[in-house]
Amino acid sequence: MTMKRALPSPSSLLFFLLITPLFLCQENRVSASMPPSESETLFKIMESMSSDQQWRQSHPNPCAPGSSWPGIECKTGPDHLSHVSRLDFGSAPNPSCKSSASFPSSIFSLPFLQSVFFFNCFTHFPTTIMFPIKLIPNSSLQQLSLRSNPSLSGQIPRLISSLKSLQILTLSQNRLTGDIPPAIFSLKSLVHLDLSYNKLTGKIPLQLGNLNNLVGLDLSYNSLTGTIPPTISQLGMLQKLDLSSNSLLGRIPEGVEKLRSLSFMALSNNKLKGAFPKGISKLQSLQYFIMDNNPMFVALPVELGFLPKLQELQLENSGYSGVIPESYTKLMNLSSLSLANNRLTGEIPSGFESLPHVFHLNLSRNLLIGVVPFDSSFLRRLGKNLDLSGNRGLCLNAEDEFSVVKTGVDVCGKNVTGGGILPVHSSKKKSQASRYYRSCFFSNALFQFALFLGLHQRLVL
Repeated sequence: MTMKRALPSPSSLLFFLLITPLFLCQENRVSASMPPSESETLFKIMESMSSDQQWRQSHPNPCAPGSSWPGIECKTGPDHLSHVSRLDFGSAPNPSCKSSASFPSSIFSLPFLQSVFFFNCFTHFPTTIMFPIKLIPNSSLQQLSLRSNPSLSGQIPRLISSLKSLQILTLSQNRLTGDIPPAIFSLKSLVHLDLSYNKLTGKIPLQLGNLNNLVGLDLSYNSLTGTIPPTISQLGMLQKLDLSSNSLLGRIPEGVEKLRSLSFMALSNNKLKGAFPKGISKLQSLQYFIMDNNPMFVALPVELGFLPKLQELQLENSGYSGVIPESYTKLMNLSSLSLANNRLTGEIPSGFESLPHVFHLNLSRNLLIGVVPFDSSFLRRLGKNLDLSGNRGLCLNAEDEFSVVKTGVDVCGKNVTGGGILPVHSSKKKSQASRYYRSCFFSNALFQFALFLGLHQRLVL
C-alpha cells in the first residue's frame, strides 16, 4: 500500500519563511566579527599608514556590513569569522597615506590577505620592504602592488619568495636598488612581474625560465646589464615582454621564437646588436615590436614582414642599412611604422598606401632616393603623421606640389635648400620624414594593464 507524503500546512510554511532570515542574520553577525589578534594588527597598520580618521573609534568592527571603511575587503573564513582579504592605500576613494608613513611589515601577518596595494604612499621618509621576524606559513597573498613610491628604496628582499601563492608582483616606479634576487623566480604561481622604473642593477637571472605561468614581464627603465638570458624561451605563456631602457648586450636569443603567445615586445634603449634570430617570423601573435635606439648595424630583417598581426613596428636610430624590405608592405594590420634615423638606401617600396590601417609612417633621416610613391589622398590621410624629411634624394611628383600635407620632401626638379636639384625618376616612389614619433602604448599603462588587467580582473576587482 503506497502512502502519500503529507504536504506542509500553510502555517508551517509561514513559520519557516519567517524564521529562516533570523538564522541568516545571526550567521552574518558571526561572520562580521574578526579574531581580536587580526583586528589589532589591522588597526596598527591603519594608524601607521593613514590619519584620515580615528580608525578604532570610527570602525571598531571593520568588516561589519555598512561599517567597513574604504579600501578594505573582507571574506568569511572556514572558521566562520571575517578576515581581511584586500587592502588599498593611496588612491581615492581609498585611505590616503600620511607623510610619515613607512612600509608596514605586519601586512604579511594577516593570514587571509589576498591583495594589497600601496600607490604614492611613501613619499617623504625613506622606507624599505620588510618582513616580520615570524612569518605565517602558507601565505594567502596573491597580489602585492607598490607603485609610485619615491621614498621606497633598498633591495628587494629575498624573503619575498616565501609568498608562494603570489600571482601578481608589481614593484614599479620606486627607488629599489641592487640585483634582482633569483629567489623571486621560485614563485611558480607568478603570472605578472613588474619591476620597472627602479634602479636595479646586475644581470637578469637565468632562473627567469622557471616562471612557466608568466604572462607579463616588465623590467624596463632600470640599469640591468648582461645578455637576455636564453632561458626566456621557456616562458611559453608570455604575452608581454618589456626590457627597454637598460644596458643589455648581445643579440636577441634564438629561442625567442618559442614565445608563440607574445603580443608585445619592447627592447628599446639598450646595447643590443647583431642579426635577428631567423625564427622571429614564428611570433605569429606579435602585435607591437618596439626596438629603437640599439646599435644593430645590420640590414632590416625581411622576416618581420611575415608577422600577420603586427600593428606597430618601431626600429629608429639603430644603424640599419640596405633597402626597406618589400615584405613590410604586406603587413595588413600595420598602423605605425618608424624606421627613422638609420642608413636605409634605395627607393621606398610601393604598397604602403594600400595598407588600410596605417596612420603613422616615419622614414626620415635616411639615404632614400626616388619619387615618393604616395598619391594625394594618402598624403592627406596621414597628414603630419607622415615624415619623409632628411632624405635628400627623395622628391614628390609635380601633381602633389599643392598637397596640403608637408612631408619634408620637395617637388621633383625644384631647388632644394642648400643647393642642387632633386632628381626626377619615372617610377613613383615615396619617402619619409624627420618627425620623431613613438606611440605611448605603455604609459603604465595600456599594458599595465590592458593586456594584463583583462586577464586578471578577478584579482584586481
